[in-house]
Amino acid sequence: MTAPGAWRKSSYSGEGDGNECVEVATTPAHIGVRDSKAPARGTLTFTAEAYTPFVDALAQRYSTVTDFAKLRG
Repeated sequence: MTAPGAWRKSSYSGEGDGNECVEVATTPAHIGVRDSKAPARGTLTFTAEAYTPFVDALAQRYSTVTDFAKLRG
């Protein structure tokens, strides 16, 4: 989707590297999300229009990014 250097960790990761967080990368047409602990396992890719409803749905179910990272395994 994007060059590896374009990935950035969530601001909710905490200090240092953070142990359980997600990374996000953007292009003009898409937004990618991956688990920072296992970036090679896969990436979720969304259009910009689909990303906000995805994040809103997660926010209703999971209280923190750590909860979401645990969901990913």
